Amino acid sequence: MVAMKRPRNIVVLTGAGISAESGIDTFRGAGGLWENHRVEDVATPEAFARDPELVLRFYDMRREAIQTKEPNVAHHALARLDREWPRKTAGEVLIVTQNVDDLHERGGAINVLHMHGEHLSAWCTACDARHRWTGPLLHRPPCPACAMPALRPDIVWFGEIPYRMDEIHDALAEADLFVSIGTSGAVYPAAGFVRTARELGLQTLELNLERSQGSAWFHETRLGPATETVTAWVDELLA
Repeated sequence: MVAMKRPRNIVVLTGAGISAESGIDTFRGAGGLWENHRVEDVATPEAFARDPELVLRFYDMRREAIQTKEPNVAHHALARLDREWPRKTAGEVLIVTQNVDDLHERGGAINVLHMHGEHLSAWCTACDARHRWTGPLLHRPPCPACAMPALRPDIVWFGEIPYRMDEIHDALAEADLFVSIGTSGAVYPAAGFVRTARELGLQTLELNLERSQGSAWFHETRLGPATETVTAWVDELLA
């Protein structure tokens, strides 16, 4: 274990591993395919143009499913860190998530940035408005803002640019500690954050079930379920 200085500003990146223990399948996991469809069939702009009904049905099912799941103790632990980190004297905590569920928020976290979008949001490609959305999109409902039937899942598909990248890089530039939780290290640009953090002189910590593809870039790696490693780390930091 590497001795780390007490940080002031913290950027936490979370991936599918933190939500897997809440029962949410991942694209890259063994149970991640839906009706044997590849990611390329349901998670690219080309797929939506080719077969919008298939894509909308896929996301309608996932949107419905995540609303039946509950945050686990790892989500609650990060929410406690977000809530209890003494900002006036210590700094800021930013949770950047690759996940498109809302379990961080339902767990109580406030300072959350969804770089890959959100299942419970619909984006109108006609007027560029975004709306909280909990129901289906398959029947092509009108946009509440412009009334056009142009809503799509507010999800960053493969080949599209993740959201709020400037904010993420600004946060990394001000941070002292970068923590990656439950990520494979295979999907860019998120997979490159640890290298950026190291180049900026940040301390880096990986909490994961197994070593990620970018594990060599971290000062320290702690292996185990997120419900154990995240809770223990937050307890340690807030002690």
